[in-house]
Amino acid sequence: MDSPPEKIVCLVPSITELLFELHLDQQIAGRTKYCILPSDKITDVPVIGGTKYVDLNAIKSINPDLIIANKEENTKDIVVALRKSYRVYVSDVSSQTEALEMINDVATLCNCEQKGKELVKEIDLSFKFIKSLINPVRVCYFIWRKPYMVAAKDTYINSMLELAGFENCFDYLNRYPEIELKDLMTINPDHIFLSSEPFPFSMKHFKEFQEVCPNATITIVDGQMFSWYGSRLKKFSKYINDLYSLLKI
Repeated sequence: MDSPPEKIVCLVPSITELLFELHLDQQIAGRTKYCILPSDKITDVPVIGGTKYVDLNAIKSINPDLIIANKEENTKDIVVALRKSYRVYVSDVSSQTEALEMINDVATLCNCEQKGKELVKEIDLSFKFIKSLINPVRVCYFIWRKPYMVAAKDTYINSMLELAGFENCFDYLNRYPEIELKDLMTINPDHIFLSSEPFPFSMKHFKEFQEVCPNATITIVDGQMFSWYGSRLKKFSKYINDLYSLLKI
């Protein structure tokens, strides 16, 4: 890209939040309905669809010079269709290391390299303040209900669990496998994490897990903290340390 983009359409909620962190408010010209943060600024940005479906006519009316997508969030068909007419950057993030690389990539594309480097440095430093766990803590991280799905290896969520010092009971499986609740009886985790998104788990779901795994502690965890890569990483170490205190570990 010869010149910095003047109109950006972002199809990734966590990266939309990142763009605001990089002070690109004036360049953000379109977003998905799931791009909801920062709440005090996002409402002024036009919605062009969701992460799996976009309104091509709405994007055409914006005529962006950069569209930001993600390999996991958005479909291949969407990316292929958009690339016929627009410059599209597709991120692929499955670890905190790749998240930091993505921040630098986006900052470079948007001509704010220094802000990107400063943010990466701040995040990298914050990770050093995550408390070390003395004993292994085995967890299961649920992202969906009926079918029950967990985050396993080769996922960004698993990478963040590892960064926090947790052992993922399903790290022998790939990506987001479907499981049966009865599997928990054999695995016998110390903690069961029910994510606040994409499925909105709440306390009313505790009983079904407690029935098959009575010795595990069940906790609702902030899905954004574990799955939103970008500027939200600044808050991860404090969130995890607070979670340790809540779990008394």
